[in-house]
Order: sequence, then C-alpha cells, then structure tokens
Amino acid sequence: MIRLSFLLKGRVAASALALGLTVTACATAPVGTPQVLPEATAGGFVADTGQGTVSAPARDDWWRLYDDPMLDALVLQALGNNNELEAAVANLRVVRASLGEARAARLPSTTLTGAGSYGRPAATTVPGSGGQPLDESETYDVGLDVAYEIDLFGRVGSTIAAARADAGAAEAALDVVRVSVAAETARAYTEVCSANVQIAVAEQTIDLQSRTLELTERLLGAGSGTGLDVARARSAVASSQAALPPLRAQKDAAVFRLATLTGVTPREVSQAVVDCAAPPRLTQPIPVGDGAALLARRPDVRRAERDLAAASARVDVATASLYPSIQLGGSVGATALDLGELGDDGALRFSVGPLISWSFPNVAVARSRIEAAGGLAEAALARFDQTVLVALQETETALSAYGHSLDRRQALTVSRDAAADAARLARARFDAGADSFLTVLDAERTLAQTDAALAQAEAQVADLQIQLFKALAGGWAPEDLPN
Repeated sequence: MIRLSFLLKGRVAASALALGLTVTACATAPVGTPQVLPEATAGGFVADTGQGTVSAPARDDWWRLYDDPMLDALVLQALGNNNELEAAVANLRVVRASLGEARAARLPSTTLTGAGSYGRPAATTVPGSGGQPLDESETYDVGLDVAYEIDLFGRVGSTIAAARADAGAAEAALDVVRVSVAAETARAYTEVCSANVQIAVAEQTIDLQSRTLELTERLLGAGSGTGLDVARARSAVASSQAALPPLRAQKDAAVFRLATLTGVTPREVSQAVVDCAAPPRLTQPIPVGDGAALLARRPDVRRAERDLAAASARVDVATASLYPSIQLGGSVGATALDLGELGDDGALRFSVGPLISWSFPNVAVARSRIEAAGGLAEAALARFDQTVLVALQETETALSAYGHSLDRRQALTVSRDAAADAARLARARFDAGADSFLTVLDAERTLAQTDAALAQAEAQVADLQIQLFKALAGGWAPEDLPN
C-alpha cells in the first residue's frame, strides 16, 4: 500500500513536471532584445532622404542643437520640476523596494519570542487529580526560531528575476516620461514663439491694409475713387483682424501648457519666454542614427522587453508551485516555571530539521496558474513586437513629415518673394495710373496670404522637428537629471 502510494505520487509529479516544462517552453519567450528584433531594423530609415538629417548617432541632449539658452533652461527646469516625472520617480522607488523584498527571500527568516503566564489547569482535565483544585503555577519561555528556504526548484530565484524585470520596466517607464516632458516642453516653447511670429505677420498685414484703406478713402473724397474700392479695402482689413484672436488664444494655450510642464503657475512663466520673437532654429542637421540604435534607445521598447522578461519569469514561478517547498529550520530557547531558572541548563531546549510542504495532489490549481502565466507571457511578447513596429512607424512618419515640410517651406518662400514683388509692382503701376486699384488689392491680399502661409510653415517645421526628436527618444542624459 505504501509502495502503491509512492508510485502514484511519482507519476503525478512526473506528469506535473512534463506539463510545467511544456508550458514553459511554449510560453517563455526570449527576453533579450537582440534575440527578437527583426533583422530589417539594422539599416537606415526608409524615409531618411538626408534632407535636414545626418546618419550620425542621435543625441540625448538634442535640444542643445538649437543653441538657444532659453530653451535649454526650460527643458532642464521641466526635467527637474515636472510633477508627472516626480510621480514616475516615486513609482520607481516603490518597485525597487519590491525588488529588495524579493531578494530578502534569499536570507533566513528569524522569529524571536518571549512569553510568560500564570494560572492553573482545570482539575477535571488532569487524570488522578481526584477533582481537587490543582496548584497555581508560573511558566516562562523565550526562544529564537530560524528558517531558510532551499530554492531547489527556482521559485525564489524566478521571483527575484521577475521583480528585477519589473524594476527595469519602471526605469524605462520613467525614461518614457522624461522623453515626453523634454519634447513637449520644447514643443510648447516653439509654439509660443511661432504664434508670436504669426501674430506679428498678421499685425503687419493689418497695418499695410489699413494704410491702403486710408488711401482709398482719400481718393473717394477727392472724387477719383469708388465706394467699391473702399468696401473691398475695409473687408480686407476686417478679414486680417479676424485672424488675430485665434493666434493669440493659441499662444496663451502654449504658455499655460509650458507652465504646467515646468511645474509653475501661468503667472510665473518668464516674460522673456512669453515675448520670444522667433522659434528656435537648428544650427546643424538632425542626427538620426539607424533602426537598431533607435530600438536600443527607445524607452518604450525597453519597457516592453522588461515586461516580457517579468512575464517569462513568472511562468517559472508558477511552475515551481508544482514542487515541494523545502525549508531548513532551527529553534533554540528556554522554558521554566520560574523566571530565574530560564538560564539553567535544564531549561534549555533546541531543535533542528527540515520542513517539507507540498500542495498535493491538487495539480489542477497549479496547472491553471501555469496556463495563466503562459498566456500573460504570450501577450507580453505580442506587445513587445507591436511596440517595436510602432517605434519604427513613428520615426519613419516623423522623418517623412519633416522632409516634406522642408520642401513646403522652400516653395512658400519662393511664393512669398514673388507675391511681394507683385504687390510692389501693382502699387507702382497704380501710382502711375497704368492699372486699377483692384489690382493693388488683389496683390496685397495675395501677399498677406503667402506671408501667413509661410509663417505657418515655419511653425510646422519647428513642430515636426520636435516630433522627430521625440520619436528618436532623447531626453534623459543622466548627468542632467535628478535621481
């Protein structure tokens, strides 16, 4: 009977082991990033035509490429004061504390006890007492218990590996916030400056059109103009004035967002920032590197890889639950009827021995846990693959948009210069009496439109530069950032 029970236990254990190995083999994915990255990521980017870019390694402190001290100060202020960043740092401390707790399982656990009691047992529970009340007595006990788990099946080691991967994921999550904070701070600053440029262009256009309106009114008063010319000139002024409120609202929104990013109230934003006259311009091409370097530096990819490593380690933790837990324990102490006798040799007690515990034969629970852990690992692997593809998509899209925006800005620059020449010639022909005033109004309206379009294109180029830098994932240079 004993032999049959032993054989039955051996078969169930072997089946459980086979199940654990099978599920682990199926669900545990490679956790090293180089092992799972597509080979096609090793080359340059498809959308990198070399226009405004260079294949040199991307920089962490990319904002310094603008050579703008005000931008440098704002980014470093945001990296030091942003509240979301502070929350991510605090969350990292929590996860690292959990890692320390997991590592502590490698150490023996100790329990120190001390007790004292006074009383007597019930006479009816003591044989031979005859029912007579027993003497009252005192009992004192002190002891030290020590237990150490032998990690024979890797439960503790796998738990530590999972916690270590969680800490790595939290570090990468902190870097994700740093990248976003640096990029969005630069974006808000450039939006403030670009809005100021567009407002200045609109005000300059309004001033020109207002002088034209005054001229038409004087001509009408002198009898050489028409009411139609006056109405058209007045309509042009009003149309340009209507473009100002949205631009001012856009600027205010960027200022308020910049205040939040840098951890101050809107009233505390520097007036020099509010009044900046032009968006920062790059002094050199953008270094973009290649796809493999991008994926190595993108914190969202590193976070997904660490999540995958944690999920894989937890498959091993679940598998270890199929096997017994083995602990070595020891206890030493003293028990006496008098407090002064605790130090006597006769009061000494001790014990040493192993403790084996095994949840058996309920394998169904362990099987379900292994299947659940395997499913989570497979989901983490899918998320990792998707994160890699999204990182490449974002970077390629940003490169393409930036390159095309440079083409658009160049074309609008040519258009604006031609419109300025046309407006100058139209006014000269009108002054010479060779053309109607309608031609002047049309030429000035075209000039106003191209001026506004060019200012908007400049703002778009600046915005897409920031978008590209964000996709390249710079912004957490260790020497610049708080721990």
